Amino acid sequence: MTPANLALLHHHLSDALSAPPSEARRLFHGRGRCWEGLEHITVDWLQGIMLVCLFREPAGEELNALQVMLQQLSESPTWRSSNAKSLLLQQRYLPDSPMLCMAGELPEEWVIVEDGQRFLLDLGRKQNTGLFLDMRLGRRWVRDNARGKRVLNLFAYTCGFSVSALAGGAEHVVNLDMAKAALSRGRDNHRLNEHDLSRVSFLGHELFKSWGKVKRHGPYDLIIIDPPSFQKGSFALTRDYQKILRKLPELLGPEGCVLACVNDPTVGSDFLISGMASEAPELRFERRLENPPEFPDANPEGGLKALLFRRG
Repeated sequence: MTPANLALLHHHLSDALSAPPSEARRLFHGRGRCWEGLEHITVDWLQGIMLVCLFREPAGEELNALQVMLQQLSESPTWRSSNAKSLLLQQRYLPDSPMLCMAGELPEEWVIVEDGQRFLLDLGRKQNTGLFLDMRLGRRWVRDNARGKRVLNLFAYTCGFSVSALAGGAEHVVNLDMAKAALSRGRDNHRLNEHDLSRVSFLGHELFKSWGKVKRHGPYDLIIIDPPSFQKGSFALTRDYQKILRKLPELLGPEGCVLACVNDPTVGSDFLISGMASEAPELRFERRLENPPEFPDANPEGGLKALLFRRG
């Protein structure tokens, strides 16, 4: 991370702050490997909070130089005119991903808006905030295609897809995740959007031990699969995804649809396309959803893969 790299990042962020997004957006996506020397940095705009994330330890004096640059940015006229309130630096390469407050204050919770839906974020307490911004267009697709449908949301996390489905008029959504604290935040997100919780179910179970519970709520018109690449003791993407694909025919209605996702840069779309052809051949591949333009990637298969499959 040379002085030239930092100057480029400063210019990029200053330009973004001159007309800040009205909703939560990524401002800089170094992990897409489009800016040499900045591959380990991302910057998100959380409607008044700028969150800078470092994904590897900076060498030598790089961390100090980055902090100086961010301090200068927070003292600039552009920063003041943007109505920004806080500038946070998260060191994702350290245990517990500590958060440094470079300017303003560090709120434990913060509400942001995406496509008109409101979400409650955690800042400084956990590695992730509670909403993955690269899935914005996936949540939008669910909202636009959920009316009247029964939806199964696997690996639901904080229920972002569920919020979008209810906003789009889903009949009922079943959220499954073994992390009960994440599902509790999902309830908060639904309440924040004044949704009818009688149309939402929350199953705090490990998926592979809970097929019976999942099946009892079906059949489903839409199934969403958005797993982590690895979850210690319960899920490894390349080992376990096929087990889920194998179950889809008995969970899905006669004209059902599946949104299957992978966000591992080493795993391409063909992993899901060939896996579905092998394990659930009655589901045909339809198309891959686009990723938001603020997430450019030097390798199109390196970023998020959100693929649609349809029965019949």
